[in-house]
Formats: sequence, structure tokens, C-alpha cells
Amino acid sequence: MPTDTNAPRQDRGNQELRLAVLLLALTLGLLITAAVVYLALVHPSAAEPLAVGATVLGALTGTGGLIVCVLGHGR
Repeated sequence: MPTDTNAPRQDRGNQELRLAVLLLALTLGLLITAAVVYLALVHPSAAEPLAVGATVLGALTGTGGLIVCVLGHGR
């Protein structure tokens, strides 16, 4: 049975690139988290400003993810 040459094929390279970027982002996030925890332990007076900054960064990340999700499903 002949295969349909017009059928779209999945690009495995694109999935591998996405996985690599996701793993790099996860590693970077863990390194930043560890650095912030270490800084808060060494300088306890900086713990509250670091917590506020982490909260704002988390809210911005969540908002950005939501926007990307909404725009991605709109296509």
C-alpha cells in the first residue's frame, strides 16, 4: 500500500529541541532558587525582599504562560 506523500509528518528535531530548552530552563531555575535560598540563609535581612521578588517573578511567569496558552489555542 503506497504512503500518502501529502500527509504531514512530525518533526522529531523540533520535539528534541523543545525538550532540551525545557531541561535547560529547569536547570537554570533550580540554580537560581538554590542561590536565593543560600543568600537568604547568609543574609537573613534580605529574606523578605527576596520573597517579594520571587512572588512577583512567579506571577509574571504565570501570566506569560497563560498569555502564550491563550494565543496558542487561538490559531
